[in-house]
Formats: sequence, C-alpha cells, structure tokens
Amino acid sequence: MKSILLIATFIFTLSISAQTPYEKGMNKAFALWEQQKNTEAVQLFERIASAETDNWLPSYYAGLIEIVSSFGLKDEALLTSKLTRAKGFLDNASAISKDNPEIMISYALLNTAYIAFDGAKYGMTLSGENIAIYQKAQAIAPKNPRVLLGKTEWDMGTAKFFGKSTAPYCEDIERAIALFKEEEQTIPYYPYSGIERANEISDNCKKETSPN
Repeated sequence: MKSILLIATFIFTLSISAQTPYEKGMNKAFALWEQQKNTEAVQLFERIASAETDNWLPSYYAGLIEIVSSFGLKDEALLTSKLTRAKGFLDNASAISKDNPEIMISYALLNTAYIAFDGAKYGMTLSGENIAIYQKAQAIAPKNPRVLLGKTEWDMGTAKFFGKSTAPYCEDIERAIALFKEEEQTIPYYPYSGIERANEISDNCKKETSPN
C-alpha cells in the first residue's frame, strides 16, 4: 500500500496557478487516497474519467483503489461489490488503452483479492487466469518492472502454498529492481511505483538465504 501511495512522488511538480483542471483533480484524488479517504478518491477519479474520456489513468486508479482496499475484508458481499466495481473501472480503462500491461496486471491483482479471500472457492479458476495474464503482459512488455514484480510475487505465493522454496524467484526480484532503476519516468500520473515493494521482498530473500 505504501508503495502505491508513493505514486505522488512521480507526479510533475506544477504551480497551482499553472495546473489544468485535470491536474488539479488528479492531485486532489491522490491526496484523498493518501489520507485513506478511499470512497472520496474513487468518486473523484470517476468524475475525472467522465470528463477525460480518452485517458485511461483515472479509471485505472479508481479500480486499483477498490482492489487494494478489498484485501482483508471478511464480508464476501462487500468484497464482491468492491471488486465488481473495480472490474468495471478496469474495463473502462482497457477499452481506452487495449493490451496495456499496467491494466492487465491489475486484473491479476483483482483475481488475487478473490483468491486471498477464499482460495478453495476461487483459486482453481482464477489461478489459471492469472498465469495467462502475466504471460501475456510479459510478452507485450518484457522490460516492465511492475509486470515482472507482479508475476514473481504470484510465483512466490504459489510456491509457498505448495510448501516449496521461494529462493529460485529471488533473482527475478533483483532483475525487477534493475528494471525499476532503468525506467524513464516521463508520463505524468503514470503508475511508476513498485520499487519499494521490490526492495522489501529482496531484503526478505537475503534474510532467508543468509546463514544463521
């Protein structure tokens, strides 16, 4: 969550007087999200999306907030409601930006939220979907660090579920970190975040493989 909220660090710094209505709205929506006012943030991103009909980012972020805030829920009806809304937002974003790897891996995260809630109920069908999503996203954007990070976290989770070592995937985490460092951050509001999460996993890898 912290890594996602740090997206604000990648937003272009503009003076208030120079900001467009879109920039003002996006900055306010991110501020609401950072303050954990998720409902208000989603509503604002949704309003921005209705005005910026050719921009996938507002709908993407509205969906992402719904997905992230669904983890840990105990009420299946509420979970389903949030994730159904999230899928609608992602579908809107995908209609604007087809085969976008950032949107694709958010669909995988949505599936993971269902699986985390009830693996016995959702794991069998949605696990296969996630494998296919990550494979397609990697084929489209092999140097996208968020795609590699997402796939590696998924692989690690699968390994843990079956009682296998996650050590073989630590090298992929290091590759993701290298890709994050190489990535040029030139598009305002683009979801460049993720390196903090990759570093956290890397530290865990080192602890697990270091001698006692």
